[in-house]
Amino acid sequence: MPGQQMQPQTVAQFREESYIENIFRLNRGKPGTFYFSFDQPVDGSNTKGVRGVVEAAGRDHVILRELRTNHRFLFPMIYFDYAEFDEELAYFNQQPQPRP
Repeated sequence: MPGQQMQPQTVAQFREESYIENIFRLNRGKPGTFYFSFDQPVDGSNTKGVRGVVEAAGRDHVILRELRTNHRFLFPMIYFDYAEFDEELAYFNQQPQPRP
């Protein structure tokens, strides 16, 4: 409306973005096992499990650090199958947000 100032939106006002990369970012540093599968065999297998922690995650990739060796992997998300974490995960607030 003319004469009204727009209030800046805060992060809390935005809709939940529960994409895998966002869940990974919320849980950086938590130990788990991450499973990937590929179209073509890599080292004799088309699957890979990494016991480690998420160091970073983007829209199309995740960077994992293997706990045993400190080796780092960059995996495209298209190969991600699932993850098992050793502890409770941080996740988005599941309570309905009141409407202004």
